[in-house]
Amino acid sequence: MPLSDAACKNTKPESKPRKITDGGGLYLEVMPNGSKYWRMKYRFAGKEKRLAFGVYPDVGLADARGRRDQARKVLAAGNDPGEVKKEAKRLAVQNSENTFEAIAREWHKSRLNAWSENYAGKVMTSMEQDVFPRIGRRPIADIAAAELLSMLRLVEGRGALETAHRVKQNCGQVFLYAVATSRAERNPAADLKMALATPKRKHYSHLKADELPEFLSKLEAYEGHQTKMALKLLLLTFVRTTELRGAEWQEIDFEKAEWRIPAERMKMKENHIVPLSKQALTILKELKILNGKWRYVFPNERRPIQFISENTLLYALYRMGYHSRATGHGFRATASTILNEHGFPPDHIERQLAHAERNKIRASYNHAQYLPERRKMMQWWADYLEGVESDVRAKPAPVRA
Repeated sequence: MPLSDAACKNTKPESKPRKITDGGGLYLEVMPNGSKYWRMKYRFAGKEKRLAFGVYPDVGLADARGRRDQARKVLAAGNDPGEVKKEAKRLAVQNSENTFEAIAREWHKSRLNAWSENYAGKVMTSMEQDVFPRIGRRPIADIAAAELLSMLRLVEGRGALETAHRVKQNCGQVFLYAVATSRAERNPAADLKMALATPKRKHYSHLKADELPEFLSKLEAYEGHQTKMALKLLLLTFVRTTELRGAEWQEIDFEKAEWRIPAERMKMKENHIVPLSKQALTILKELKILNGKWRYVFPNERRPIQFISENTLLYALYRMGYHSRATGHGFRATASTILNEHGFPPDHIERQLAHAERNKIRASYNHAQYLPERRKMMQWWADYLEGVESDVRAKPAPVRA
């Protein structure tokens, strides 16, 4: 006779385990301590086997029958329901361990040697703020393009278009890492190539050639000596502000008149050589007397074991009256424009700007490429700036009526 809910509930335990059958191999096993377990007896490949469906009353009669019927369908298809259940449990455990957040943190850790500490921090902060709260707990293999796009739309919706694109790129790298380590089948971020709005290209405010005289005059009158030296050196070398701020004395070779910036401090992760003009060397020699006992060329005033903050140069430009008119990074555009206008080869300028080389094999040799030509170009640039500054000094002050 098939079981009833009342029979399941009212069956009393005995001194030995007792089986109450329902049909189709399903039975309720009542233990001496009163516990009741759903089991199913079946045969597969000539062997008798058992399948557990849970504890009564947590699993009711109807639910147990449903699980039995599902197991019989698996049997009818020629599969062992016990093995199918084990595989499902294994996948569930695997999915719980292979969440997007777990894989992302593993990927992030694998990239630390290739990234600067600052960049690595930015990547993880972005993940923790924009990604993990939405898809961090999801099994990475289950995340589809639509779910990823939904998360990215939230970033895009607050107007952070560039951030949305960076988040998509980083998520794509996480998915590719998961594919490479056999934790995912594909990268759904690849399906979103045209899905996000295109941000407007950001152009840094920079000085034009006819604005240099006034700027150099104001710079010469600026009171903060170390900051003034930093801005002068930044204009002479047109490196990125992060590269200047983190400059170390061990990178400066006074005899060769070279500043060799290691790959880990460069945006493109390639070694970079900055030929030092006579004017740049004069500034560095003066700074050596002032700051030579410290690790950094531009030590932080309050904590000299660190270098100056990113706002030091920017706020100095603000105080000089160049808010929204010029940035430290904009010096690169100023130099590039003027050097191009005066006929210097674009390849020499681009190499000195340390822009990315598409050919990765060539890139590894780029740090010394065109070095003699770049040395002459950098001295010309320093002489040009000195000439502009000399003209400013020589120009008579206007006579007031």
